[in-house]
Amino acid sequence: MPRPLPTPAEAAEILARKRTRPQHRPPPVAGRGLSKLLKELDAKYGQGPGALQARWREIVGVELAKRTEPVKLTKPRGGGPGALEIRVAGASAALIQHQAHEIVSRVNLFLGEGAVNKLRIVQGPLRNAASIEPKAARKRAAPLDAAREAELARSLENAPDGPLKAALLRLGRGVMRRRTS
Repeated sequence: MPRPLPTPAEAAEILARKRTRPQHRPPPVAGRGLSKLLKELDAKYGQGPGALQARWREIVGVELAKRTEPVKLTKPRGGGPGALEIRVAGASAALIQHQAHEIVSRVNLFLGEGAVNKLRIVQGPLRNAASIEPKAARKRAAPLDAAREAELARSLENAPDGPLKAALLRLGRGVMRRRTS
């Protein structure tokens, strides 16, 4: 049997005895709260390694960008010029060490005078090496002469038409080209 609902007077008495919690409000949007802090940090510390990473090729040039990438920019606690850590591919570290002064001056030209005074070189594989070097264009192989093409077509006459026959033709052409070269 269902319980009867309380009368309005009983409901008011029940509510008067119970403590209620304030209604839950969702937190403010993170972007609105952080934008002021980010502006202050950007004004205090300036551009960081993200800006260097994005424009590294323009800053140091194409040849150095092929062999290096910025890893992090470290600022001392008391302020002043920081240290830039760069990753260098393999044996290029000795060459880069000789150009350290030039790299520091180029980075300071980008970030502002006195932003970096030291360069730390770490050897290791580059993460963005594939994006820097353009892919070489594939050479198109010379076509087979008519006699060899006819020989290949005769050998595949009994194969049913379709993707398998087309794949076998491509394979046969590739094998015959390699035999002649």
